[in-house]
Amino acid sequence: MAQGTGSINSDYKDWEWSADAGERARLLQSPSVETVPKSGESQGNGLGATSALGAVFIVVNAALGAGLLNFPAAFSMAGGVAVGITLQMCMLIFIIGGLVILAYCSQASNERTYQEVVWAVCGKVPGVLCEVAIAVYTFGTCIAFLIIIGDQEDKIIAALVMEPEEAGSSRWYMDRKFTISITAFLLILPLSIPKEIGFQKYASSLSVIGTWYVTAVIIIKYIWPDKELVPVEIPTSPSTWTAVFNAVPTICFGFQCHVSSVPVFNSMKQPEVKTWGAVVTAAMVIALFVYTGTGVCGFLTFGAGVEQDVLLSYPSNDIPVALARAFIILCVLTSYPILHFCGRAVLEGLWLRYTGVTVEEDVVRERRRRLLQTISWFLLTLLLALFIPDIGKVISVIGGLAACFIFVFPGLCLIQAKLSEIQETRAISWWAQVSYGVFMVTLGAFIFGQTTANAIFVDLTA
Repeated sequence: MAQGTGSINSDYKDWEWSADAGERARLLQSPSVETVPKSGESQGNGLGATSALGAVFIVVNAALGAGLLNFPAAFSMAGGVAVGITLQMCMLIFIIGGLVILAYCSQASNERTYQEVVWAVCGKVPGVLCEVAIAVYTFGTCIAFLIIIGDQEDKIIAALVMEPEEAGSSRWYMDRKFTISITAFLLILPLSIPKEIGFQKYASSLSVIGTWYVTAVIIIKYIWPDKELVPVEIPTSPSTWTAVFNAVPTICFGFQCHVSSVPVFNSMKQPEVKTWGAVVTAAMVIALFVYTGTGVCGFLTFGAGVEQDVLLSYPSNDIPVALARAFIILCVLTSYPILHFCGRAVLEGLWLRYTGVTVEEDVVRERRRRLLQTISWFLLTLLLALFIPDIGKVISVIGGLAACFIFVFPGLCLIQAKLSEIQETRAISWWAQVSYGVFMVTLGAFIFGQTTANAIFVDLTA
C-alpha cells in the first residue's frame, strides 16, 4: 500500500527541521519497544525485533490502563449495557481503522513516530497541533493518575486504621491532599527526573497483571456479590439521545493507543500493513473484552449509583478489592513518569525546532531545562489534582483529545496521502478512502467539540 519511502509533504522541512530534532521526537516511542535506526534500507526489510504476537501484547498493554475504572460509570451514562456495548462496537471499527491508516502512512512517509508521521504527511500546522495535543493529553493524564492515587489511598488507609466509611478523613495523615502530595514527592518526582526511562519498561508486565486482576475482581464481585452491594437502579435506556455521547470520552481514553502504535509497527520483524491489521484487530478485541467485562459487571453491581472510579463503590475493608487498589496505585506510579517523559519529549522537540538549535549545541543546557520542565510539570499536575477530586471531570476533557488521536489526525493523514498519489484516473476505491478520511475527521471533530464543550460548561462549572 505504500507509495514510496520519501516524505509525502514538502512542508515537513519547515521550521529548520533536522535529524537531531527528529531524534528528540523519537523519544515518544514506547519504552518497551526497540526499533532499528531510521533509514531507507531498513524500512520493510524485517530488521525489527518484535513478532506479530509480541506486537499484539504491546498494543494491548498500551491500550489497557487505569481508564478501565471509569467504564462502569460510562455504561451508566450511556443508558445501560446494550447501548454501552453497541457504542463500543461502533467506535472499535474506527479505532482499528485509524491504527491501520497510521501504519500505511508510516510506510509511505518512512517516519517512525506518531507526530513525525503527521508532520511528514500533513505538513507544519497539523504537525504542530498534533505535538501540542500530545503534550496537553499527557499532562491531563498525569493529573488523572494523581487523582486515582488519592482515591485508592483514601480507601486503603481507612481500612488500615479501621475508620468507618461515614467518618471521612478526620485525621491529618488521612487528609487526601497530604497523601497525594507525600506519595508524589517521594515516589513520582524522583522517577520523573532521569533523562532516559529505559528502566521503566519492566514495569509494563506488572501493569498488565494489575489491570487483569482488577477486571477479575469486578467480575467475581458481580457473580458472587456481597450482601451489602445492592444496585440503586439499573437504567436500560439513555435519558436523552445526547446522553450517549457522555460515555464517548471514557471509551476514547480507554482505547487510545494510537500515539505509541507507530513505533510498535516499525519494531515488527515484518512491518506490513496487512499483518498490522490482524495485530491491531486481535489487540483491540482483547481490550474490548476487558473493558466490556469491567463496564458491564461494575455497572450491574451498583447500577446508576456507581462511582466515576468503580473501586470507590466497594467497601474499604474488602481484602480482594484492597489488593486491586494497591495494584492500581502501583500501575499509576510507574505510568506517570512514562507519560511525563512523552510530554517532555514533545516539548523538547518543539523547543529545538523553534530555536533551530541542534541537540549537540544544546547539550550543556539540556539538564537545567529538563529539571525546570520536570519540576514545573510535576507541581502543576499535583496542584490541579489536589483541587479536582473527581476523575470524571479530567477524563471528560482529555477524552476529547483522545478522539483527535483516534479520528482526526489519522483521517487527515489518509486524505493527504491519497491526494498526494499521482494517478491519471482515480478509481472508486480512491474516492471511498478519501470519503472515509473525511468522515473520520468530521466525526472526530464533532466528538472533540461536543465532549470538550460539555466538560467546560457542565462538569467544570458544576
